Amino acid sequence: MSVYETKNDSEIGFAGGECVTLSEFMASGLFQRTYGEGMRLVEETSAYLDGPGREAARGLPREASLAYAGESMRLTTRLMQVASWLLVRKAVHEGEMTAEEANSEKYALATKQIARQPRFDGVEALPAQLQGLIERSERLYARVERLDSQLRSAGAPVAKNQPLAEQFARVEDFFREHLSMEFPRREFGRRKNRPD
Repeated sequence: MSVYETKNDSEIGFAGGECVTLSEFMASGLFQRTYGEGMRLVEETSAYLDGPGREAARGLPREASLAYAGESMRLTTRLMQVASWLLVRKAVHEGEMTAEEANSEKYALATKQIARQPRFDGVEALPAQLQGLIERSERLYARVERLDSQLRSAGAPVAKNQPLAEQFARVEDFFREHLSMEFPRREFGRRKNRPD
């Protein structure tokens, strides 16, 4: 299982779009990086909105003020969803929760409609720091959404009524049968006489 990561973090994922297990995901190091980034972004956003952001919002014109209120609400919603998802996956890895529980609808990424809405009018007048936090949160949310989809697919049982399921089962049986047979092996370590 290979993980790829480009300079554009929107392209972080598993090579070939393969479904992965939680163990593979955790072992890849991608979880630790995503977890660290997510928690830092939550703290940074909280500190900004409670401090400099509050001060900056007071001097905004009406349209920008409305955009500030709407975008800051979406920003916190996005980050709370990401933080919740990361904490649930960590709990599974540490044995505090089963994968089945984590994949239940109760712990699914919610409020996707809010998180993915187009930006409000007047967002370009918002402070640059807030715009940066919004962009980073959107990229992080999109990454977590892709990872969630891959992990859920890996945990989903293969449906028996899938058109190719029977053919895959036959191919698997064929290889199991033939790989268990003994094939003649060459002896290693002995030098054969080569013709001059």
